[in-house]
Amino acid sequence: MRLAAGLVLALLSTVAVNVAFYGEHTAAGGLPRLTLRHPLTSLAALFTNRRWVIAFTTGLLGWGLYIVALDLAPLSLVQATSAGGVGLLALLVRAGGVRLSVRERAAVAVSVGGLLLLGLSLPSGTVHSAPTDWPLPLTWVLASMLAAGVAAGPAARLLRPGAGLALASGLLYAAGDVATKAAVSGIRPVYVFAVLLPVSHGLAFVSLQLAFQRGSAMATAGVSSLMTNLLPILAGIVVFQEHLPGGPAGILRALGFAGTVLGAALLAGLQRADSAATADGDAHREGVGASSQRRGD
Repeated sequence: MRLAAGLVLALLSTVAVNVAFYGEHTAAGGLPRLTLRHPLTSLAALFTNRRWVIAFTTGLLGWGLYIVALDLAPLSLVQATSAGGVGLLALLVRAGGVRLSVRERAAVAVSVGGLLLLGLSLPSGTVHSAPTDWPLPLTWVLASMLAAGVAAGPAARLLRPGAGLALASGLLYAAGDVATKAAVSGIRPVYVFAVLLPVSHGLAFVSLQLAFQRGSAMATAGVSSLMTNLLPILAGIVVFQEHLPGGPAGILRALGFAGTVLGAALLAGLQRADSAATADGDAHREGVGASSQRRGD
């Protein structure tokens, strides 16, 4: 009963978070250019926009449900329940009148299929097992922050507009999820993870809002959502010692990881440097990134 309640809450959390992502992306496209050079002005632009605030509040509700779900179910199972998140985002984008490119449709199909395979493999190989000491979860969180810096910096130039920042936000949100699980599991020193949690989520928030104005919904929210789902599942195995299954379940899990990684790679894509600046400006002017969607890949 406890596990079932946790998974239901995880599903509700997924719906809330992806609806929030789409709403924030749509609202951000109509705002003045957000920049780190003028943080107060940028924050004021966000928090005085009614549509963005409603979406942001919905996301906070989803995060609250996620925390409760983590207390009731294993990390990997909670994340696997979020398998439909990218698919839901794609439906919202399509309902908003934006046509998905062939590559984006393929990425969504591969990603959702991979996450579903992960979900099918998890019940045969997950338990409520957690490390008794802090080095593993702390190392994971700090390494994720370092990788996020690379994604938002040097790697961003090789990816579709906004995808580097979105990848960074996914890494940071996932780091925050690991810190959350460590804190609610009582891993000492709890205060370290209690501090890392808001730091990770704060940096993820900034990265994602900047990404929203620079790329399409699928290249930003889609990439961020995929990484936020995939990495905690891997952390559940590596950090929190949730058992790896053998036999067919192990094969399903390997295929699931491969599919999800491939889907994220397809969504992020590779962008020629000479077209990146043009696509970046188009995504900002079109609000929801419709122009980059029409061009396709």
